[in-house]
Amino acid sequence: MWGGGRGGRCYWGRRERGGHGGKVEGIVVVFAWMSSEERHLNSYVKLYASLGWNSLVCHSELLNLFFPDKATSLALAILDELILELRIRPSPVVLAAFSGGPKACMYKFLQIIDGKCEGQPILDEYKLVRDCICGQIYDSSPVDFTSDLGSRFVLHPTVLNMSHPPRLFSWMADGFAAGLDSLFLSRFEAQRAEYWQTLYASVSLGGPFLILCSEDDDLAPYQIISNFAQRLQDLGGAVKVVNWKSSPHVGHYKHYPTDYKAAVTELLGKAALVHSRRVQKLGDARGVEQFSDEISESICNLRKAALTSSQSLLRVAIEPNEHFLPGSMEVHEDRDVGSANDGRREGLIHLQKPPGINAHGMLGQILFDVCVPKNIEGWDIKPSASLNPQTFASKRRNSPFNPIKCMRRSRL
Repeated sequence: MWGGGRGGRCYWGRRERGGHGGKVEGIVVVFAWMSSEERHLNSYVKLYASLGWNSLVCHSELLNLFFPDKATSLALAILDELILELRIRPSPVVLAAFSGGPKACMYKFLQIIDGKCEGQPILDEYKLVRDCICGQIYDSSPVDFTSDLGSRFVLHPTVLNMSHPPRLFSWMADGFAAGLDSLFLSRFEAQRAEYWQTLYASVSLGGPFLILCSEDDDLAPYQIISNFAQRLQDLGGAVKVVNWKSSPHVGHYKHYPTDYKAAVTELLGKAALVHSRRVQKLGDARGVEQFSDEISESICNLRKAALTSSQSLLRVAIEPNEHFLPGSMEVHEDRDVGSANDGRREGLIHLQKPPGINAHGMLGQILFDVCVPKNIEGWDIKPSASLNPQTFASKRRNSPFNPIKCMRRSRL
């Protein structure tokens, strides 16, 4: 047990890890009523254990109703313990609130995991807990928060285990409530609105709701609980209400064990199914994300390949003297030694330039003298009076053969 000085105390009612053939379906976080003791919760712990569920139990102090910081401290202790467990094995979590437990601790627990608790950081571990919450149980709860709630609860016969509390004790409780009124009257309404708004917002967590109540409960009036259930349904929550005509406050399981166990069994089964679907959906989302990453990587590789090809083609266009031979072997002409590209072209095959002809060299001069005559006098070049091809052909046939002219034409 731990949590001393944190606004209450907490302990694991059952904590199995699934070894030795024991099956663990999930975790039930029990927010017990104020001034409760461990023996008061044993029957509920055994009920959850018979269905394969572990249980984490917290007992809140009465002052948590009026000092939210104490409720926050207790909620943080519960979260720390849940995080350690869920890191090892993520499993469905169901919140079970009894009587004033939601106001004494649970609503601060909900605010923290939603990142709406003032002064508390938003941690990734809190998101892990939030994603695992798959259902909620309200037994004789929620109770409307008023300044005299504490005194009414302490004086209730169910809590004191006596039909009529001592008169002196009643005077002390009433005086305590009056003192709180004078100190915190301005804060009560603001805290009350925040409390109900947080419970309504818990619909966003998903999962079913089970509300167990009695029509003759004076601490948790049926009309308030009925309005709460209707509001949850209006917000999209899956709510089941089990009410009895006559049943004491937080005594429904004792008086109606069969109906109570059947309702709890149904809710825990639905919560396990919700968690299973979430895990499956998360796995599908991860598969799609991995497939998308593979496609993105393939596209990126194609872009790189296209960019490399474009750069290669651009290089060929810029350097036309470079040639490529089959076998992925680059071939180019000789360059000056020590050029900037020498390091890049190590191991390449070099081809020498073909020999060129200089027009002012000796060979060029000889060819020029042979092919171009210096004296063209006497050449048989006469302007044609007519471009008619028949006239030209007839003249050619009638003219005598002159070998000198043929030699001159051949020299030209």
